[in-house]
Amino acid sequence: MRSPLRSWTSLSKPRRTELYFRWSLYTLPLLLLPITLLSAGARADLPDSVGTVRIALLVSLASTLLGLRACRTSLDHYLKRPTDRLRWLAVNGAFAVAGSWALLLLGPHADGADGRSGMAFTATMAALLLAVAFGPASIGLSIAQASLAALGGFLLTAPAMVLAGYGLAGTAGLLIGSLVMLPVLGGTCRSFAWLTSVVWELDAAREAQSRLAVAEERLRFSRDLHDVMGRNLTTIALKSELAVQLARRGREEAADQMAEVQKIAQESQREVRDVIRGYRTADLHAEAIGARAVLRSADVACEIDLGEHADELPPPVQSVFGWVIREATTNVLRHSEAGRCLIRLRTEDGRAVLELENDGVPDVPFPSQGSGTGLRGLRERLAAHDGELTVPTAEAGVFRMLATVPLPR
Repeated sequence: MRSPLRSWTSLSKPRRTELYFRWSLYTLPLLLLPITLLSAGARADLPDSVGTVRIALLVSLASTLLGLRACRTSLDHYLKRPTDRLRWLAVNGAFAVAGSWALLLLGPHADGADGRSGMAFTATMAALLLAVAFGPASIGLSIAQASLAALGGFLLTAPAMVLAGYGLAGTAGLLIGSLVMLPVLGGTCRSFAWLTSVVWELDAAREAQSRLAVAEERLRFSRDLHDVMGRNLTTIALKSELAVQLARRGREEAADQMAEVQKIAQESQREVRDVIRGYRTADLHAEAIGARAVLRSADVACEIDLGEHADELPPPVQSVFGWVIREATTNVLRHSEAGRCLIRLRTEDGRAVLELENDGVPDVPFPSQGSGTGLRGLRERLAAHDGELTVPTAEAGVFRMLATVPLPR
């Protein structure tokens, strides 16, 4: 069984942010029960307040449970997830009004032994019940709808206050207090939901940017192939057609045209190889500079040390190390929540060693364990140069990878 800390670190940044803001919203209904217990404890010794205290405890417990459910479904709706938030908002609001009526009518009155202090207790509890109902409504409904719902809740509760003996002054005081408290409460709850939505939108934008980069690279490659092959293929088609016509007429120029077709085809083959070679070749220094720029744009501190002898390495070794840096940068961005990254190149025992290390590794299986498709591709590239890729054991939350290639004597 995993510890709570390991479960927390295994979550992505957007999920951690949502969990934080979600429980911040849950504190609104969760605080109702402790407040009721503290207020009821001070009145437990008063004979006229025993029944009111019991009712308040039952009502606050039920309101807490309904408020939690309403907050959850309302936040899911704000994040554009399927939910039945209208039903829970209606149930939560109706119970808040019904609970307020029960507390106001069954609680102490002005002519009782408890007097005005008991009435203040029930009025405060009624205001808290309405606040617990308004919090999730400010998220699950539009601002205009939530304002109308708050006004409707007060209008439905006002008759109970008049019947309980609060009078117009007490009822007006509750209205003024609600006008001050509820907008602040609703703005706070809606801000939490908005921030959660913004975090998810930023995460989606980051994924879209990664996909766009891949699409642009494919477009560049297809454009290069079109530029190289388009003109040559058109020329080959025209000369082949001309050669066919000349051959049917028995003219010797047909052989000359086919010789030109052969020459253009060979030239096209060479140009395609050049395009593919340029596409599949990674420059060590260019990839290191690009990795630093990309990681820093993602708020990852990147330290790169290629040493003094990087330029002395054979070009094939530099190229394969460039591919290792490119794939490692992709893994850091896609599969970790890294805050720092280290890329170091050194030579030891006749071998060139490229070391890559980053933190922020979640406690879940992913390519850092050395089984990803990208890492398998790197192993194949390194194996072509008698090299190898290893993933040694590192401390918790850290991924370390070593790419080694033997140097010619």
